[in-house]
Parts: sequence; C-alpha cells; structure tokens
Amino acid sequence: MTTPSEPSLVQLWLHGGLDLSEQLQKEPPECPAENVSAHPTPRRDRTLVEQGVHRSLRLYNVLAGLLCVVLSALMLLTAADLPPYGSDTAPTVNEVAQRYVEQGTQETGAVNTVAGMILDYRAFDTLGESFVLFTAMCAVTILLNRSGKRRWLRQPDMVDYASDPIVARFLIPVILVFGIYILLNGHLSPGGGFSGGSILAAGLMLFAMVWGDGAASAVLRPRRLQTVVLCSLGFYCLAKSYSFYTGANHLHSIISPGTPGRILSAGLILPLNVAVGFVVCCTMYSLYMYFRRGEL
Repeated sequence: MTTPSEPSLVQLWLHGGLDLSEQLQKEPPECPAENVSAHPTPRRDRTLVEQGVHRSLRLYNVLAGLLCVVLSALMLLTAADLPPYGSDTAPTVNEVAQRYVEQGTQETGAVNTVAGMILDYRAFDTLGESFVLFTAMCAVTILLNRSGKRRWLRQPDMVDYASDPIVARFLIPVILVFGIYILLNGHLSPGGGFSGGSILAAGLMLFAMVWGDGAASAVLRPRRLQTVVLCSLGFYCLAKSYSFYTGANHLHSIISPGTPGRILSAGLILPLNVAVGFVVCCTMYSLYMYFRRGEL
C-alpha cells in the first residue's frame, strides 16, 4: 500500500507525470520452460489436434487406395475368367433359357416372352422389385411429409401452359391413353407394367405442371395414391400365392392361359401388368410431387 504522502502511479499518469507508452511497448516476460511444458497453451493443443487429423486423413487415403486396387484386381480377374460372349459353355446358356424360348408361349399364354418370364416364371423377383419402389415411396413420404415442420421454399416460376391448346387439350390425353395401351398389351407386344406405368406417371407430371400443384393434389391426393399402391401390391401377392400353391402341389388351376394373341389371355399376366403399372405410376408421381414442393 502507498502512503498518503506518496502519489500513486495512477495519480502521476493523470497529472502527466508518468508515460506508460514505453511500458506498453515492452514485450511481456517469457514464461519459464517448465511452466510451458506443464501447462500447454490452447494454440499448441490445436496444433496437435490438426496434426493428428492430417495423419488420420493420410492413413485413410492410403487404405482407401489399397482397397480400390484390390477390388479392381479381383474384378479384372473375374472378368478374365468369364467365358467368351456367345460361347456354348457360358452359364447363361442352359435348359432354362431354352425352355423360356421354346415353351414360354404355350405355358404362359403370353406372346411377349419377356412378359411371360418376369410375370410368370420369375414373378417373385418382380414382386420384390415392386416392393423396392413401395419402400422408396414410404421413405420419401416419411422424410419430406413431416407435418408441423414444413418450410416452403420459393416456388419456381410457372409457365402458363394451360393457354396452349396443344399441350393442355391434346397432348396429355394422348400420353395417358398411350400409357394405358402399353399397360394392357404388355403380354402381346413390347411393353408392360414398368414401361406403361412410367408413361402414365409422365402424363400425370405434365398435368401437374399445366394446371398447377393444387389442382393435381385435389385430383390425386396422397392418400388415394397410397391406397392404390397397397391394393395393387396386395392383389399381386394374393394372385401369385394362389399360382405358387397350385403349381407347387400339382393342382389344377382355374386360371387358363387362354388363346395366345388375344387381349384376354396369358392368365394372370395381364392383371399383374396392371398392378405393377399402378405401383410404378403412383411411386414416380409421388416422388415428383414431394420433391417439387420443396419441403425441408
């Protein structure tokens, strides 16, 4: 403590008797070496962390490169061991493909051999593909249709296509009719559920762009689309379960292949094509509408 007769440093500085500029310009005293090592500064800690991160990244890049090289070598060796294209020793050239080609029309009633294969011989695989689409639609619905947490982005500039009679009055009905034609003739000509459903979905997307999202949502509500998809998948499961049960137990099926070449033929292939087409159409249209709304 200072005595009353002794002026303090603050009083001297206030009366101009002390210059602190020289004191401020002086460098702070260095800490002892033992204190620095015992108590590292935050800057030193940050440097050590950055060095560790860089080492980890280098190790990750090296391991990733080695993994890519190993996988590439395995793929190249596998491709080199495959039989030549068109060889008689190829695994794909067997009695299964020969049966599809020679007896496919007689057993399935479908003129289109591809439709008979994917909806009769390998209908279980097609059911799995349909469920993949359904699962994708469920995932997008859960992620983008969060009630109470919607944040609408700026809508894109809309073009007034409705004033154009070619697009609004002629093109959309033609697209929808063509999609229905492809859907119903999949067992007679190239086409089927996947291609026909894609065409129908394109027509519905164009309808949403022409008349707006509000009109499209009023006609094709999400609940209706989900109901159509569930009914289509349910019908597919029930129909093929009956077919699998009768075929595995050598029982007579009441569903006849019919006369090949007629519209009402090919047994269950026609209704299954329609079911798959509905699943594809509703899934693609739902994904388009969810992403178009710009929800986060």
